[in-house]
Amino acid sequence: VQLQASGGGLVQAGGSLRLSCAASGSIFSMIVLGWYRQTPGKQRELVASIKKDGTTDYAESVKGRFIISKDSAKNTVYLQMNSLKPEDTAVYYCHVRKNVISAYWGQGTLVTVSS
Repeated sequence: VQLQASGGGLVQAGGSLRLSCAASGSIFSMIVLGWYRQTPGKQRELVASIKKDGTTDYAESVKGRFIISKDSAKNTVYLQMNSLKPEDTAVYYCHVRKNVISAYWGQGTLVTVSS
């Protein structure tokens, strides 16, 4: 499975962006899909995830501001980011887990939030 992330860019604090991650294959059976982010010198951190049954989970720092969703018909997972803060600046990566053995990463998309 190949993943193509898009939607990053430069936005002012308080603004919104929507990231998209299009998969080359079906995401219907994927156990979990997620968005991670990474800043220089720091470990990649989980931002949001959505399970096969639709259950979502969020990092405390983005709860109430970010929304993860998926469209199985389009094989795409989204991350709607609202009320963006400068500390949300990072490279965002999508990730899908097919099973306990197989998982895939997309290329990163840069989000820059100016103050």
